[in-house]
Amino acid sequence: MHLSQTFSEWMAALSAQLTAYSQAEAENLVFWLFEHHFRLRRADLQQTIPSATDREPLLADFERLLRGEPIQYILEEAPFYGRSFSVTRDTLIPRNETEELVHLILKENPKAGLRVLDLGTGTGCIPITLALELKEPKVYALDVSVKALDIARKNVAQLGAQVQFLEGDLLGTVPNLALFDILVSNPPYVPLRDQGEMHANVLDFEPHLALFVPDEDQLLFYRAIGVWGQQLLKKGGKLYLEIYENLAEELVKLLLSQGYEQLHVQQDLNGKNRMLSAIWP
Repeated sequence: MHLSQTFSEWMAALSAQLTAYSQAEAENLVFWLFEHHFRLRRADLQQTIPSATDREPLLADFERLLRGEPIQYILEEAPFYGRSFSVTRDTLIPRNETEELVHLILKENPKAGLRVLDLGTGTGCIPITLALELKEPKVYALDVSVKALDIARKNVAQLGAQVQFLEGDLLGTVPNLALFDILVSNPPYVPLRDQGEMHANVLDFEPHLALFVPDEDQLLFYRAIGVWGQQLLKKGGKLYLEIYENLAEELVKLLLSQGYEQLHVQQDLNGKNRMLSAIWP
């Protein structure tokens, strides 16, 4: 590579090697690396690339990208609802669909002083965003993974939120807590048999603990969440779930049998059944 090349030319050369992605996706990934390593903006792409020594850290990260590792893990950060969250391979990467779930909660709950509990928090992207966007809430979050809770606490510190974290198993005993206005969860919901339909960069790098459920009991975590809601939601409290598109009908039946009312399944921007809300009567 000639050092007289511009960033634009270098981006084209690197992007062409990312054959697992569309051209637009590949260019966005490479530009994300440029932005991270050189604080580059789109307007700077005609600048001359730096020396070979200065390029080494970016090229090392690019090799990881070539091997299929998600760029969020490479850079240890991911955007969510307009903020940057720290991520590691101990946490799922925050996704657009979960942003839609958070947006639904914010839209439907303008009241101040709400008590909120997030079950299975991962990076903490849901409770932290709710803590920063709702009016004077009291937000709690639970996870079984100590390493995930460490990342969530780091995100709280970086973003200046107020969230109280609890270590606990969603499938274990429900703790004795004061009642909540809102329970929210994005639990594991992908049946093991559907692994073949998933991209390698998800299967090979993201924590399976946070992704998969047994084929014979796909509602395992939702059933448990329903019980948490029975014990911890105030009368008229709301349950919000991110759901697997193929499970909507079964999940509605389950929650109705557990006593929930006013169930609504909502589609995400891709037209998939992705969110469910319910009221504890």
